[in-house]
Amino acid sequence: MVLLEEVLEVGENTACCRVRVSPEGVLAPFLDQQGQLPAWFAIELMAQTVGVWSGWHGEQNGNKPRVGMLLGGRAMKCTMATFPAGSLLTVNVTLLLQDEKLASFECEISMNTGLDNAHRAATQAVAQARLNTYRPETEELKTLIKGAAL
Repeated sequence: MVLLEEVLEVGENTACCRVRVSPEGVLAPFLDQQGQLPAWFAIELMAQTVGVWSGWHGEQNGNKPRVGMLLGGRAMKCTMATFPAGSLLTVNVTLLLQDEKLASFECEISMNTGLDNAHRAATQAVAQARLNTYRPETEELKTLIKGAAL
């Protein structure tokens, strides 16, 4: 399930993706009766943006995509219970630290709020979190999957 519509930028330590809350978009199956997206989807949007960052860097190094796991999120804050219909969500992630298997990212989702006084797009931060991820080796993944099936 892909919940992002557009990759805006991938840098050495950052990635930025975007998605619109719309009944015509990829989020359509998850919208409530008013066309709004429940805010708890924020963690998945952030995790998928981390996946974009990881996949892009892997590809640059000639590696095939690998499975990554979300270990957890810390200091998750949302300023609203739902993201309004029609809103444009921009997801930014910044790598804080990384080793061979573990990584930590500071994540933020901002939402369009119209135009500012200079007629530029205005945004406000609506969700923040620090995500911790784990990238298992192939054999570890097989063990984890086998153990989960028991």
